[in-house]
Amino acid sequence: MLPPFEEQPSENLKREILSWQDIDKLIEHLIPQFNREFDGLLMITKGGLVPGGILSEVLNIKHVLTASVYFPDEVDEKLAWPIFMQFPSDTLLTGRRMLIVDDIWANGRAIMIVKGRLAAVGCESETAVLHYRIRSNLFPDTGPEYYGAVTDRYIVYPWETPASPLSRFKPGTGPLPAI
Repeated sequence: MLPPFEEQPSENLKREILSWQDIDKLIEHLIPQFNREFDGLLMITKGGLVPGGILSEVLNIKHVLTASVYFPDEVDEKLAWPIFMQFPSDTLLTGRRMLIVDDIWANGRAIMIVKGRLAAVGCESETAVLHYRIRSNLFPDTGPEYYGAVTDRYIVYPWETPASPLSRFKPGTGPLPAI
């Protein structure tokens, strides 16, 4: 039996636990879809960090940025206005073609708010995710331009599982490097 996860599925979705080999297959499916070059890549934290890092290496994108979007729990999930905990300055975005990367397009709120903010500063963008959950998408006429797979499940990525190597250590308790 798996230990409980920090974030449980909000809907009655079946849980699917992925391996690193599954991630490789999703990335391999994504790569041929890209029909243009990008000036940079914007990863949405936390979920977009790993796929964004992999894609930046594979696509040889050197201009890599992060955005952190937080939706308060105190407000109805669909009505909450986001807080940008971190976002690149306009000068790093204006006039560029950026690839926005996240792990999953579940409802699309975070990606769409980031895409809107990029458009407001004159940045052209497209979106890429490992999984697209069409049924819970809040934007009926929009979805990711690129995705590895369509799902109706709650996805648990290998970097989120209790079995990942780093989960054995509490912050500040890991082995110290040799000096």
